[in-house]
Amino acid sequence: MGVVTEAWARIEGWLGRHAPVSAAVLAPPADPGEIAAAQVTLGLTFPAELIESLRRHDGLLKWANVLPENPPLSVAGIVEHRQMCMDVAEGFDGLTPAEPGDEPWWHELWLPFAGADGDSQVIDLRSGPGYERLGWAVHDGTGSFDGAWPTLGAYLTDTAEALDNGVGVNGWYPYLTAFGELWWSTANQTDLNGEPLRPAPTA
Repeated sequence: MGVVTEAWARIEGWLGRHAPVSAAVLAPPADPGEIAAAQVTLGLTFPAELIESLRRHDGLLKWANVLPENPPLSVAGIVEHRQMCMDVAEGFDGLTPAEPGDEPWWHELWLPFAGADGDSQVIDLRSGPGYERLGWAVHDGTGSFDGAWPTLGAYLTDTAEALDNGVGVNGWYPYLTAFGELWWSTANQTDLNGEPLRPAPTA
């Protein structure tokens, strides 16, 4: 069992025990043919861990706060978000860093794994020691790999550890809403839109 599959199995197990409402929004596996076609469309080779994740869940059936950062994208969502960002970046020179050593607004070798509201978590496909690290590209700023996870598998493993042990992931902590949904928020939160939040149970 690969690192990504093992992490997803732990996340699924926790959701099944404590937040079945959230477990129900995890999409079924992506079709291998769709994954292959997406790589041709984008002209990029998907990392093995991203393919492993998509073969577990092709994103979500609907928006849900099931991961600490952004909701995982489907294969179609990855293609759409990446093409949108390339189109936008080319319209205002967003592929060029403002200063030497800075990250640009977007890079042609970033591949989105998760996203919402124009922001995304991106897998860095540039060659070198940062290859496959998981960072951020926000709509109103530049890319960032400060505090990035070295791989997608490391991020999903940290998420599983947080659920099993009630700890945080990059400042995000697991809670349960009044409706039994998993919700990630900052430390010491007690309500969400006037409804109670309670710390998520462990194990």
